[in-house]
Amino acid sequence: MPSVQVIPRAVQRDEPWANGAGITRVILREPDGADWRIRISVAKVEHDGPFSELPDTRRTLVPLDAPMTLRFPDGRTLRASRFEPLHFNGAPAPAGLLPEGPTRDFNLMLRGDARGEALPRTLVDSMLLPAEAGVRWLVWLDSGRASLRMGADEPLALNPHDAALVNMLINRDGTPERTLIEGAGEIVLVKLYA
Repeated sequence: MPSVQVIPRAVQRDEPWANGAGITRVILREPDGADWRIRISVAKVEHDGPFSELPDTRRTLVPLDAPMTLRFPDGRTLRASRFEPLHFNGAPAPAGLLPEGPTRDFNLMLRGDARGEALPRTLVDSMLLPAEAGVRWLVWLDSGRASLRMGADEPLALNPHDAALVNMLINRDGTPERTLIEGAGEIVLVKLYA
């Protein structure tokens, strides 16, 4: 049966950005210290301004409330609509521009050999998490309501801004245990590879 770690909003820590220009809410950091390899967070971005310089970090950013544009020191720009992922390196750091006003952004940051991808989704009714050996899923509920049902277990309810880390396990007969997300709203799935 899959194992799950619920990460309610109440235990997620608010921390200052590395450059001191804002606050981010850390959902998951592995290992939990300065030498992390995986960091998942949500930042509140209220004004145009510089991102923190994060050398040797691969980033995926998902604007949650409004579009965002990133402008890099070489003049290159990346633009994303609300709920559209942006992929970039943490250095040199871009400036974040808010063409339609403040937003929050969901961040997946990876270092070293860590691998993963952020997949924003609209949840309508139910969704089956694909099961692969050695893959973990983080499910983060932005809005609406959702529950996780793992195999025949009772469903686990998620409130907005709660997360759950699901370790996908394969049964003895080689079949994956079913993990179902049910509800309605907007979620970000993060697929983390072993």
